[in-house]
Amino acid sequence: MKILVLAWEFPPRIVGGIARHVAELYPEIAKQGHEIHLITVEFGQAPGYEVVDGVHVHRVGVGVSANFFHWIVNMNEGFGQHGGKLLLEEGPFDLIHAHDWLVSDAAIALKHTFKVPLVATIHATEFGRHNGIHTEAQRYIHRKEHQLVYNAWRVIVCTNYMRLEVERTLAAPWNKIDVVYNGIRPEKKQRDPEFDYWNFRRRFATDDEKIVYYVGRMTHEKGVSVLLEAAPKVLQAIGHTVKFVLIGGGNTDHLKRQAWELGIWDKCYFTGFMSDVDLDRFQTVADCAVFPSLYEPFGIVALESFAARVPVVVSDTGGLPEVVRHTKTGIVTWTSNADSLAWGILEVMRHPGYAQWLVDNAYADLKHRFDWYKLALQTEAVYGRVLHERSQVDWE
Repeated sequence: MKILVLAWEFPPRIVGGIARHVAELYPEIAKQGHEIHLITVEFGQAPGYEVVDGVHVHRVGVGVSANFFHWIVNMNEGFGQHGGKLLLEEGPFDLIHAHDWLVSDAAIALKHTFKVPLVATIHATEFGRHNGIHTEAQRYIHRKEHQLVYNAWRVIVCTNYMRLEVERTLAAPWNKIDVVYNGIRPEKKQRDPEFDYWNFRRRFATDDEKIVYYVGRMTHEKGVSVLLEAAPKVLQAIGHTVKFVLIGGGNTDHLKRQAWELGIWDKCYFTGFMSDVDLDRFQTVADCAVFPSLYEPFGIVALESFAARVPVVVSDTGGLPEVVRHTKTGIVTWTSNADSLAWGILEVMRHPGYAQWLVDNAYADLKHRFDWYKLALQTEAVYGRVLHERSQVDWE
């Protein structure tokens, strides 16, 4: 099988979860004997073409635009031209696989021009991110998502929650949607025996402080303000022996102001962006990971904490309760409820034996439900269904 993949981010360009998803899924599909060509955006000194873990990666120059939507148009034009060249010179291709609305124009154009069936993965929806469509920009993105879903032969989503959301908000038939979870390579989180544990840990907290952390984008939908609201309740319950470490880039001025107004400034550490190497090390010194999202289609950060063997507390929004099984592999709390979130953190802090039991269960669950080899086989089955159905119809 020969597959053309379109993804607007791919390592070393990492914006969100799509980059890690495509970088870990397609090598496993390539191992099954399929030829994968992936078109993405050029980045830094990364080569324009290279083979990464069996995947042919083509990086296309897009240029710079002050307007994000103009940049998206330019990207799709570049993707369409390069994709057309590949389909003509390296074809025939069996499938096109598009990841999210940002690449939809190029994917749809290539589908119709070359009569190649399109599979789309919807990682999140604009409706879900904003709890509705309220602005013209949101309406534009919503229309693009709808067009992509309409033009796709089949749609892949990451949780059963997202299957319901895509059906409801994008008018996709239930039986057109397949659920394939995200995964992780647990070996990426193996502990480095060489690094100085205590000196590294002291960069973030004193020796007698427990470390509770959040990692991710500093956007409203991630619920970081709920964690800050919960922090005084945790500190009051177990004394001032906890440090809250907030990891991630973006505008944090309003969050820092909130921490100051709550009187917990000295118990919070905003690190800004943290490299993967330091994050891997940081997770070995942390005591609890908290992801209090207001909207979360999946929550791959929870899997990363599973792999790092850190106990996890999450909100019960979106796909998180599917990923984190309450009182089995982590603690699930009420969304946007600081009292509930504080209770979850205290469950981990006060009961180290229980926390370790959750960690052991969560690590075992990675192989059972979130193994990329198994997920690649599920994706391959979707491809096989599309090819079989394509063979039964005339496409004029």
